[in-house]
Amino acid sequence: MKTNLITREGFDRLKKELDTLWREERPEVTKKVTWAASLGDRSENADYQYNKKRLREIDRRVRYLRKRLEQVKVVDYSPQQEGKVFFGAWVEIENENGDSKAFRIVGPDEIYGDAKGYISIDSPMARALLKKEVDDEFVVHTPEGPKEWFVNSIRYQD
Repeated sequence: MKTNLITREGFDRLKKELDTLWREERPEVTKKVTWAASLGDRSENADYQYNKKRLREIDRRVRYLRKRLEQVKVVDYSPQQEGKVFFGAWVEIENENGDSKAFRIVGPDEIYGDAKGYISIDSPMARALLKKEVDDEFVVHTPEGPKEWFVNSIRYQD
């Protein structure tokens, strides 16, 4: 089951996507479908078939986004979070080999597309990091076995 948490930025991004699909893309594609349908035989009309398929995809995504936006809970930054890892934190970690990783802990809806450097709050790494402080050690259980990491930095603003 997916966590229903989302950052303010993630919520705004999903809302913008819904708006763009509903107000711009859907009317555009609907026009193309109507135009292609007016040409007659639909069975051999590639424009009609492609745009009809695109319209179904848009409608499916619109339905999903409307439902999802009602379910999610926006988590805004709170000063009480300072110094510890919570939802929305940018974290830099390092292992004993000196390999480091930096990412932001976000909701599962935010890790797709152009979301570089984001991990889901539902991931084993994020779960292991919660409530840790700078210089804390923590263990992540991976398919290859337990891996030890250290927290180098935590921040909440870009």
